[in-house]
Amino acid sequence: MEASDVSADLTRVLVSESEIRAKLAELARRIENDYDGDRPLLVGVLKGAVMVMADLARELRIHVDMDWMAVSSYGAGTQSSGVVRILKDLDTDLTDRRVLIVEDIIDSGLTLSWLKENLGLRGAKSVEICALLRKPGAAKVDVDVTYLGFDIPNEFVVGYGLDYANRYRNLRDVAILAPHVYES
Repeated sequence: MEASDVSADLTRVLVSESEIRAKLAELARRIENDYDGDRPLLVGVLKGAVMVMADLARELRIHVDMDWMAVSSYGAGTQSSGVVRILKDLDTDLTDRRVLIVEDIIDSGLTLSWLKENLGLRGAKSVEICALLRKPGAAKVDVDVTYLGFDIPNEFVVGYGLDYANRYRNLRDVAILAPHVYES
């Protein structure tokens, strides 16, 4: 879906599809260098990180394993509740694995901080984070992000896997959702 298809629902495009692709290529080169000789386990956080995970994995020129985890701290709202629930756990044993969490966005940081600690307690050799987007203005805890795409303003964004009420995930860009969509 193009931004023009839902332009009445958007305030503006923050990050274009071409900017996303270029940034993922840049991050992939860094990951390849840092994991040289290792086969990392990419852990995608469902549902939002599907696009990031797929495009990052295709861009990587090293072997990787992939697994998925679904956690929730939003419910139906537009802000993180801070209470994390595991909706789908990993199928992979993390013992002595180098884990790279792949995330779409970091808002408060509460969910990701919890997730990083949780995976570390499962015996992982290391747990690093790759996030496409981060909202520094929304941070409630500091999360060490090894691979970061873009810092963005504290606005409600959709697209490239990010949704509102399960809509807009297939938007190719990341855009600010117009308040009239979620305030009505």
